[in-house]
Amino acid sequence: MTNRETPYGRAALATGAALVLLAVLYALFWRPSDESLVVYCAHDSVYSEAILKAFEKETSLTVAVRFDTEATKSLGLVELLKREAGNPRCDVFWNNEILGTMDLAGAGILHPYKGPGYERIPAAYKDPEGLWTGFGARLRVYIINTDGMKQKPAVPLEKNRSIYDDPYRLLPAAGTRESAPRLLLLEDLSRAAIAKPLYGTTLTQYCVMWDRWSGDALKQWHYDARSRGLRELAGNATVKEAVAEGRCDIGFTDTDDYFVARAAGKPVIAMPVRLDGAVIAIPNTVCIIRGTKRAAQAERLVDYILSQKTETALARSGARQVPLGPVDKNELPEEVRELLPYVKEGYPLASLGKVRVECIDWLKGVYSSGGP
Repeated sequence: MTNRETPYGRAALATGAALVLLAVLYALFWRPSDESLVVYCAHDSVYSEAILKAFEKETSLTVAVRFDTEATKSLGLVELLKREAGNPRCDVFWNNEILGTMDLAGAGILHPYKGPGYERIPAAYKDPEGLWTGFGARLRVYIINTDGMKQKPAVPLEKNRSIYDDPYRLLPAAGTRESAPRLLLLEDLSRAAIAKPLYGTTLTQYCVMWDRWSGDALKQWHYDARSRGLRELAGNATVKEAVAEGRCDIGFTDTDDYFVARAAGKPVIAMPVRLDGAVIAIPNTVCIIRGTKRAAQAERLVDYILSQKTETALARSGARQVPLGPVDKNELPEEVRELLPYVKEGYPLASLGKVRVECIDWLKGVYSSGGP
């Protein structure tokens, strides 16, 4: 029996068909006015919409926004921009991650712009040619259920490390290309979880691991972790829920999901995911689409999004995103101020172009065959 003949396979096909139909209907009926600045936005509307409305109020420009769906993550908008490349409808793309934006840059779909917003962002988080610029980052973290960990025996620790700092040893504290795959010390990982790595920030984490360890080492880690019971869930929010509700003790997620769980009063803490000391800080990105007929308005919006005001607003939102440029720290929530030093330790994501293609090709092969 093939994978598509199983109940799971049939359900997956039906879900995929429904998503395609939804995307087609959305494309048919979504029509901005000719005067509007068209923005495609992959960041959660609950956080981004207020910023875009504030821009409209301050500039008297009209913005027509097309959001993605949770089911397709940011990939739906990235693929749409590729299809529209010959006749672009979008002026500005606000992405909630970086790999899809790099894909668009490689395809020649982005228009370079280096305005005052670009200048305030550190070099590690922007394209040197000005094709895209990062802002408002999330960190990849272990979310840990403290109630669950109280039941665990102590694990031998390196000096100055906490029992909560990756108690499952899901990743090495200071691995190398040779040692990384062998550092999963516990046989049973059935109470640890990760999102499927085909998209989103889990894909970014995989690309960083590929870049740091080599592709062969990441593949070994992937299969080894699954063989030991590491749960693979639908997305970061699902991982957060599993840990927050006590169905898992630890999982990989992002700081925005962690803060949602903490605001709900769940018994959770977070620790940054580290690879040889570097953390994985994943910024939002903003870029202008090549061929826009509203370049001046697009530049105004890009500078607004990359401003101290916007980064502060995102830091104060429920997502608690970490500013990358200089801000008034007194205007930030305490928990965001505590994260500011980490963005200076961020892994250089702008170097992942080739790795991204190789990693995605491998993952597509893994999951198209029905494997974990």
